Amino acid sequence: MKAIVVREFGSAEVMQLEELPDPIPGPGQVVVQVKAVGINPVDTYIRSGTYVRKPNLPYTPGTDAGGVVAAVGAEVTGFKNGDRVYTSGTAGGYGTYAEATLCDSGHVHPLADHLSFAEGAAIGTPYGTAWRALFDRARAQPGETLLVHGASGGVGIAATQIARAYGMRVIGTAGTEKGAALVRTQGAHEVLNHREAGYLDRILPLTGGHGVDVILEMLANVNLDKDLAVLALRGRVVSVGNRGRVDIDPRKLMSKDGAILGMTMFNATAEDLRTAHAALVAGLESGALKPVVSRELPLAQAPQAHAAILEPGAMGKIVLIP
Repeated sequence: MKAIVVREFGSAEVMQLEELPDPIPGPGQVVVQVKAVGINPVDTYIRSGTYVRKPNLPYTPGTDAGGVVAAVGAEVTGFKNGDRVYTSGTAGGYGTYAEATLCDSGHVHPLADHLSFAEGAAIGTPYGTAWRALFDRARAQPGETLLVHGASGGVGIAATQIARAYGMRVIGTAGTEKGAALVRTQGAHEVLNHREAGYLDRILPLTGGHGVDVILEMLANVNLDKDLAVLALRGRVVSVGNRGRVDIDPRKLMSKDGAILGMTMFNATAEDLRTAHAALVAGLESGALKPVVSRELPLAQAPQAHAAILEPGAMGKIVLIP
């Protein structure tokens, strides 16, 4: 099979298309024929060697894919050859930037018939991250107000859809008129342009002076200190993304009995993932949740996809097609 291989950490050009042996499932494992690959910002950090976790070299990137079950190992009872699925993780050193990948069965989930494989590739990390940030970390509740920074990106769209379906009031931010229009169509009650000076000054008037109960922060090094000023009493900020150091004034947090919570999907337990994806599968099947795919590129253009995903003005997900 053809797969992207990283033999040294570095710039996007270290990713090369190579020929690798086809995976063979062991007990409790599933081989997925990959039809579409989800690209996530964390993939770029891992590839560069700057992330806290480094895989053994060489490796194939990626955890997210939409595809078809090609083989199942012993002890696998929930899937059979030909099933449409999406993945949220891989096994045995395999990644999803390939024509096929190997997964533990707990990282394989049914893909509703009305969703495309590209949409399936956009579920695993973005929707899992949004779910974990909202419910495992922030303990969000119906009736609370949520601020989603970068709501036009993959995680932002997922969070907006999930929170709206859960009964929260959602305020999203985007950097362009097109992005703002997309966020509105995903269910946000209000949308702010984060490129406008003082855009967060509108939060208190929009909430009747209450502030926001939960903030999903995609770029903590830019926004975190300003977030603390618009928190409601006992509000929570979940740092989903960050690209540098930041100074904050703790008094803003102290005055609200507020909390700053970190998260990474690598810390999610098997039970966390089982619960999250049971809920996500139900939402996807009902139509309450629906991924947005902005661009599809050939697998060989993985370097271009890694450059594009870090550009401002995200509009849904970028996927690779083997």
